[in-house]
Amino acid sequence: MESLNGLVCFTNCLLPSEDGSLVEQDLWIDERRGVILDAQRTFFLRQERPATIIDLGGNILSPGFMDIQINGAYGFDFSVFEGDHEAYRNGLKHVAEKIVETGVTSLVPTIITQEKTLYPTLLNLLRPYTSSNSANMLGWHAEGPFIQMAKRGAHAPQFLLRADEGFESLEKVYGADNLAVQEDWLMACDGQPDSLGVRIVTAAPEIAGVRPAMEEAVKRGVVFSIGHSIASTDIATAAAISGARLITHLFNAMPQLHHRDPSIIGLLGASPHLSSPQSPTSPVSATFPLSSGSLSRAASSTSLAKRALAAHGEGGGKATSEAFDELITPPQTPVLAPIDADFHLKKGQVAELAFERPFYGLIVDGIHSHPNSVRLAYSAYPEGCILITDAMKILDPNLKDGVHEWRDGKRFVKEGDKLYLEGTDTLAGSVVTLDKCVRNFSRFTGCSLGEAIKCATYNPAKCLGIENRKGTLRPGADADLIVLSRKGYVQSTWVKGRKVWTRSV
Repeated sequence: MESLNGLVCFTNCLLPSEDGSLVEQDLWIDERRGVILDAQRTFFLRQERPATIIDLGGNILSPGFMDIQINGAYGFDFSVFEGDHEAYRNGLKHVAEKIVETGVTSLVPTIITQEKTLYPTLLNLLRPYTSSNSANMLGWHAEGPFIQMAKRGAHAPQFLLRADEGFESLEKVYGADNLAVQEDWLMACDGQPDSLGVRIVTAAPEIAGVRPAMEEAVKRGVVFSIGHSIASTDIATAAAISGARLITHLFNAMPQLHHRDPSIIGLLGASPHLSSPQSPTSPVSATFPLSSGSLSRAASSTSLAKRALAAHGEGGGKATSEAFDELITPPQTPVLAPIDADFHLKKGQVAELAFERPFYGLIVDGIHSHPNSVRLAYSAYPEGCILITDAMKILDPNLKDGVHEWRDGKRFVKEGDKLYLEGTDTLAGSVVTLDKCVRNFSRFTGCSLGEAIKCATYNPAKCLGIENRKGTLRPGADADLIVLSRKGYVQSTWVKGRKVWTRSV
């Protein structure tokens, strides 16, 4: 029932702050406009209190969760297009309406490597979508095809590409309209002045042409994510300096942490000593090395690709789990010039980095990353942690264990949160829900529930540059809210100030 004056007050609740703390405080919203209000300012201007008061009984009132990497859910695969535009849109709508039961109020549908002629159509269909009773589709995440053969995971090898023509290569694959300047792209989506939309591209920075292509894409508002890559430390650092803002499913489909060449994972602990391209003694260049240097792994990529083909065959063989891709990527020992620099003398003062460390996505299902690894990453860089599901079409918290259809005649075997290809012991993706990731994360790291919530709300919003509207309880932000029990279970979900789901008693 609508409030008589449109104002709603949630009381007797804990509100997550942007620093991860939980504060006992009321929250006012305007359900007609679907926004969060400044209670004091609203009362001063309108001289009235909310007509509707909702007592949450001490539960947590959180911003809605955001999943920025999800491949499908509730029987629909974002990467499968069978020529019917209406059927595809209905599939998107079905996912958006159902996923609110997991606390997700915003998501970025992700498509894996495709035959290149499909991209313009798929990405056009994945433009931002909102409705009054479902989660927000924020845009699209293209995971591939500019990725490393040796770390392709389940991506079809015959569709992997180089970006020899730089940004033009991206335009030819994704479509020029889909890579337009952010304002032009949003205007073309729905023409509304307050439109909200995001675009993410996962690519391997060591692939020919990717660096200049992504530099231009970043200028146009596209989020560049490092993933499915064998980038060495210098290449990964140069990618971050050039604008890479995210790491795709940390630990998976990348070289594992090695003390001599920590590679992509090492960006979480980036040293100020290595971060400044202006320093004449720094081994890091602001641009990518044109030949294999002391820190470069580029020279080994060809042999790795050949070994990948030898292991899996030209046709790709069976799909493999990205999390358990064990192709060896040998470490490189950097040779660093000695630096006679001034040191800080004040305890606690830390030298600043010359670039911002990228955010990183974590699949916290207890399968794709060990709890110790999750805690290690979070301890190194808590402000950059983003919880994702990377879930497949089989994601459905109500789906029972057993055998289920996938695609191309293949079938899944679901055992709890584990998903195998039938007839193999090969993991085939994730089926964990984001609310369970939040609970797991708090247990695995020992952090508070409020800090875990931040990794599924404020951090992803900040990574995408939309933290003024999503993932926050700031006045003026969208009233996308979830009520959580003190054990982290979703009790109800609200989108734009309207209740769209509630747990059955």
